[in-house]
Amino acid sequence: MTDSLARRERAALCDLALEVGPDAPTLCAGWAAEDLVVHLLVRERRPLAAAGIVLSPLAGLTERASRSLGRRPYADLVARLRSPGGLFVVPAVDDAANTLEYLVHHEDLRRGRPDWQPRALPAADADALWGRLARSASFLGRRLPVPTVLRRADTETGATIVARKGDDPVTISGDVVEVILFLFGRSAVVGIDLDGPEESVAALRAADLGA
Repeated sequence: MTDSLARRERAALCDLALEVGPDAPTLCAGWAAEDLVVHLLVRERRPLAAAGIVLSPLAGLTERASRSLGRRPYADLVARLRSPGGLFVVPAVDDAANTLEYLVHHEDLRRGRPDWQPRALPAADADALWGRLARSASFLGRRLPVPTVLRRADTETGATIVARKGDDPVTISGDVVEVILFLFGRSAVVGIDLDGPEESVAALRAADLGA
């Protein structure tokens, strides 16, 4: 059975994490590779502590779980991350929750290096990402400050997704991976074009979309 995109991105992230080592930089401010691995393990293996990632009153649980995991050897942490845990062992749950998550964090690690280059994904993977983005657009769109449309520029179809409804939207155009990274607040993106009212474009560029 062919591994899903979520599983392949997980495996690639783990391979790269071992290659670059625990202290390698990432696009996540203040996080090295080990911090990223620990974050993903807390998210998957410590459900109560993981709630603190999004609920500030529980942030202390997240910090304690992270410190506890961080005392383990780095290679052991990466080995544990290779296989989904908790509810993510269910393929449908893993695909829904982890396709974008692992793509973005894999790129966080890739693009933390000075010599990174954009990847050319197979067309089937790009299509799968676009489909997952369409199903996640309303959730991701909650952080957008202005009406926004996403436009895929890596195909001739120019497919679009409404991320936040409203008049006079800003259109974000680019390769599907770059559009996803922009929506997750990453600065190391290439080939992204924002078109719309000047004030709205400025508000979108200035927004904190980090996730």
